[in-house]
Amino acid sequence: MRCYLRAKLHKATVTEARLDYVGSVTIDRDLMDAAQIEPFERVMVVDNTNGARLETYAISGPRGSGVICINGAAAHLVRPGDEVIIMTFEWTDRPQPPVVLLLDAANRIARRLDDPANQEPAAEGALYE
Repeated sequence: MRCYLRAKLHKATVTEARLDYVGSVTIDRDLMDAAQIEPFERVMVVDNTNGARLETYAISGPRGSGVICINGAAAHLVRPGDEVIIMTFEWTDRPQPPVVLLLDAANRIARRLDDPANQEPAAEGALYE
């Protein structure tokens, strides 16, 4: 078995960072449903703004709120306004294409990058065409 990307929220904007909360990342429940992320599922958070990487677990935030709140000690690494990628992985012998959602600045789904109809053509000379 190998570990494969299962879901990705790309270019999410951190709305809050709470040191006083005991761990996790709070994610708008609508985004969790769209990306098939379950409550308490392990997630990797990559901060595009400062390069920090961390693992934690997801908890549901209010639907339609756009909330992406980094809780607990991770709030030392990730700040409100930072752009992050939130990913889940799975161990399997039969990988499926991952769900990849591109978010806008308000954390709404701007585009499904896993949908071939929404793919941009590869640049000329690109490694993967």
